[in-house]
Amino acid sequence: MGDILAHESELLGLVKEYLDFAEFEDTLKTFLKECQMKGKPLPKTSGGSLRVSKSLTIQRDLLAAFDSGDQKVFFDLWEEHIPSSIRDGDSLAQKLEFYLHIHFAIYLLKHSVQRPDKEELSERISYFKTYLESKGAALSQTTEFLPFYALPFVPNPMVHPSFKELFQDSWTPELKLKLEKFLALMFKASNTPKLLTLYKENGQSHKETLQQLHQQLVEAERRAMTYLKRYNKTQVDYHTLIGVTAELVDSLEATVSGKMITPEYLQSVCVRLFSNQMRQSLAHSVDFTRPGTRTVLQLLHGRSDVVRQYMARLINAIASLAEGRLYLAQSTEVLRMLEERLKEEDKDIIARENVLGALQKFSLRRPLQTAMIRDGLIFWLIHLLKEPDCLSDYTLEYSVALLMNLCLRSAGKRVCATMAGLVLKVLSDLLGHENHEIQPYVNGALYSILSIPSVREEARAMGMEDILRCFMKEGNAEMTRQIEFIIKQLNSEELPGGGLDSDDDDDEDEEEDHDTMEADLDKDELIQPQLGELSGEKLLTTEYLGIMTNTGKPRRRGLASVQRGGDEPLRRPVTPGGHRNGCPV
Repeated sequence: MGDILAHESELLGLVKEYLDFAEFEDTLKTFLKECQMKGKPLPKTSGGSLRVSKSLTIQRDLLAAFDSGDQKVFFDLWEEHIPSSIRDGDSLAQKLEFYLHIHFAIYLLKHSVQRPDKEELSERISYFKTYLESKGAALSQTTEFLPFYALPFVPNPMVHPSFKELFQDSWTPELKLKLEKFLALMFKASNTPKLLTLYKENGQSHKETLQQLHQQLVEAERRAMTYLKRYNKTQVDYHTLIGVTAELVDSLEATVSGKMITPEYLQSVCVRLFSNQMRQSLAHSVDFTRPGTRTVLQLLHGRSDVVRQYMARLINAIASLAEGRLYLAQSTEVLRMLEERLKEEDKDIIARENVLGALQKFSLRRPLQTAMIRDGLIFWLIHLLKEPDCLSDYTLEYSVALLMNLCLRSAGKRVCATMAGLVLKVLSDLLGHENHEIQPYVNGALYSILSIPSVREEARAMGMEDILRCFMKEGNAEMTRQIEFIIKQLNSEELPGGGLDSDDDDDEDEEEDHDTMEADLDKDELIQPQLGELSGEKLLTTEYLGIMTNTGKPRRRGLASVQRGGDEPLRRPVTPGGHRNGCPV
């Protein structure tokens, strides 16, 4: 009874609030009269009134921060008072948040009387870029928002045709109106009587608890099956090891009696000892492609330049092999860390070259192409290639080849279409570069993106045909014939989607079974073997031949061999090492 009396005022307040909300006017009058007659305490201010007052204050603060361009205050309030379930799950909220980030990114450009503070503007653009690469990435496949992913990379957005609407006088008031409506709707829902909220939450809580328990049970059963399979594999490996050990002991006894052990016998033992089944079973302890296993990959971000460089060399070497790419592609975590390293590495040129080389070879696989396009790598490459004379031959060649592979995908073409003028200028400048190794990739990229009508229109406006015909006079016969194909594409009227161009299917690749270990993998080695010390191919053939005997099934050859007909531009993904040798990797 004491507990009831202690909370009686609050309970009566909840009843009063609900009756008021449900408009039970007569019942409410009778209730209040009876409470007064019995001397029952009622809270002086109802919880509902307090919540309404607080909601109005929050709305005013959010709108004030919007008007003043105070990005930090606005998003602190936004994340504190807009539930994450709404921010992450409601499409209307996601779209509004995207446009709000644009509003704050360009605020100084629209509201500064003089030139905006360069440092503050850079900070705002950087904040927007971080949002695009993290939470905003969810909308990267939406046509409405795709052009805005180029915003951080455009030097002067105010004059760029893709962003014209952002700088119209009506854009900000319209966005504010949408924000006001959203907040009114949100906080109206939050003013629901506490009694009703408690009832709903209690029922929902039981439902969610049951769902969580069921999910945990399913997960536990799945893990149990996985561990059982691993246990069975380990048991098989154990018996194999016991058998091989017994044979080796017998062989050792035989050598004591003077009997010879043939190399064929030793190799057969090694094949059994290092069979695919055992390698896969034992690989769990060293596999750095598993999600969450970052220890080895973290070496890419180590403090030592030498460690970063040799880790990059290792991954590039593995990616040079068809089986290596298949192995590394098991987890996108490897790709994400390589992309981070590529954008951050500014000390060690060799390390960056090897990271770029690995990414270029990754781009032979469709799922990894999709991830790179979604992560904004095309924007980064175009920005890099604006100054090709500052790049090493390796960086230039592999950057252009990577760009071409990404442009072969429909998603890649759409990204290029959002900044068609810039992409066409960069590619046309590269046509005249003294490094002729890049020409097939520049031609391939141009041919691919010109399948988009809006890109063709932009190219015609800038006189692309005249530019191409100038290079026809200077180039060799093969270059001339490729440019003829590009001009034909430029003047065509067909819609995108036909021909051999790579589509948006993320099915596994049908790569050719070619491996290319280019000489650049050993370029400028920092660590050299001592006199008489085995290294490289000689070390492998002397010490480890037989142990690494390949017992796997041969890989099926696919469509990659049909990469182009005659003298057409490249129309299937390639890597420079494989293209120079006359075959795709």
